[in-house]
This record gives sequence, C-alpha cells and structure tokens, in this order.
Amino acid sequence: QLVESGGGLVQAGGSLRLSCRVSTQTFSSYDLGWFRRAPGKEREFVATINWSGGSTYYTDSVKGRFTVFRDNRKDTVYLQMDSLLPEDTAIYYCAAGVGATTRASDYDYWGQGTQVTVSS
Repeated sequence: QLVESGGGLVQAGGSLRLSCRVSTQTFSSYDLGWFRRAPGKEREFVATINWSGGSTYYTDSVKGRFTVFRDNRKDTVYLQMDSLLPEDTAIYYCAAGVGATTRASDYDYWGQGTQVTVSS
C-alpha cells in the first residue's frame, strides 16, 4: 500500500514537499516514481529514484526545481517541489516497481494521489 501526503494549495514560486509511505517489508528493493495528471491531460512521468537512492531522473519540465529522495529507514519517498508554477497543478501519484524507469507500465503499485494546486 502506498499513501501520499503533503499536497495542497500554494502560490506560484512557493514550495511543497510530497511524501509517500510504502507499506512493505522490502521497501529498499523497489524503484520509486512520481507521476502526475493535470486536468484534461494524460498522466505523465515526473521523477524516479532507484532502489538505493543513488540514481534519479526527472522530466525536463521539473529539472532544477524538483528533487526526489528516499529514506529507506522510514519506507518513505519524497518529492521536494520548489519554484512551483501554475502548470504544475495536478494530482500527484507515487508508484513502486522493480527495474522501473519512466514508464508507468513499469510500476506495479500505486498510491491514491494527492492534489497540488499552484495559483498564479
């Protein structure tokens, strides 16, 4: 089970930190990803971090603004979002998989999502 938290309403230029706690005894074996779905748009990849935390990858639109990191002691993955833009408004989902990359189909488990709204 994956449970996201930390979403909310923020002004453009502000920051939010999303958290996703994963209920599993093998958290450290999973690659973790963040995806988002904006109103009227398809779900899109945002960021991913590998099982050890040693490798991360971001979609171009968030590079330099978002940071994904994980704490394997707390079974939690985070998405630090800075310099937020109105176009970042979306429902954000975390996902877990083994050998996962940027494709949603690589991920086996998904959270329920948390709403992020950025006002201009």
